[in-house]
Amino acid sequence: MRDLVAGMRYLGKGQRWVAQHGRWWGFGLIPALIALVLYAGVLIALAIWSGDIAAWATPFADGWDEPWQGLLRGVFVALLFAGGLMLSVLTFTAVTLLIGDPFYESLSEKVEESEGHCPPSPDRPMWQEIWIALRDSVHVLLRAAGFGILLFFLGFVPFIGQTVIPAIGFCVSGFFLAVELTSVAMQRRDIPVRERLRLLRGRKALAVGFGTPIVLLFLIPFIAVVLMPGAVAGATLLVRDLVPDPEQPSAAAAGAPGPYGQPDAPAGFGPPPASYPPNQAPPQAPRYPHQQSGPGSSAAHPPAGW
Repeated sequence: MRDLVAGMRYLGKGQRWVAQHGRWWGFGLIPALIALVLYAGVLIALAIWSGDIAAWATPFADGWDEPWQGLLRGVFVALLFAGGLMLSVLTFTAVTLLIGDPFYESLSEKVEESEGHCPPSPDRPMWQEIWIALRDSVHVLLRAAGFGILLFFLGFVPFIGQTVIPAIGFCVSGFFLAVELTSVAMQRRDIPVRERLRLLRGRKALAVGFGTPIVLLFLIPFIAVVLMPGAVAGATLLVRDLVPDPEQPSAAAAGAPGPYGQPDAPAGFGPPPASYPPNQAPPQAPRYPHQQSGPGSSAAHPPAGW
């Protein structure tokens, strides 16, 4: 539950970041506007031809009496359009990221610089970066499509198909949308797509908490364009915490609490070490914090529960 809430907070942090940097918000709108025009045309065409597609896909119902024929094909059209809408939400991000790769790469770098340190990008030409992004997006979308087909057929199950399955569908879409949005910062760290999926599967609630609200908000017309720059910024902040940067100062160097709750003293501070004669070694602390009782005793092992 904590990860679920944390994922939602990253979305808010990203939107707050672009609100404080208005020029970068406008910069990130350009590729989203281009993608919106393309997707609006596709969805309008799907709405116009969905009845014909339903009749073509259900020829066995041609001889059925009303209302059964209309009911079956009405459900088919509803599921077809819902599936197209869900697929558009997933692919909108991938297509927008491909169109706006240079835009969102610059935006993500600016977010990281504002947080203290931006890892250097791999030394690759632009065409290779776009090819890797396209290949990774296809890999993710094929996995998402497999879940989408399964959920589409489960949608015909009475009651469950109209209640539980849509909720699961939104969560699955949210997870894969989080994978797509984090790809900009992950690719800069040269993390392959399979490793990205593994990292986010290890924190499913975090990914779902971040991606699912975006899926729901993207269903509102034109809101995807407005939120896209902030979604990329939030995904960058999420990656910074999910994949620690080895060049960042360590917790001990920053004065963070040590293993026993006390801050580790920086070099040159704190009590001086005890001195011993040259021929005498300092006493060794016991391995575990309780008295040794002799060779082979239970003291050589940690207490139960450690």
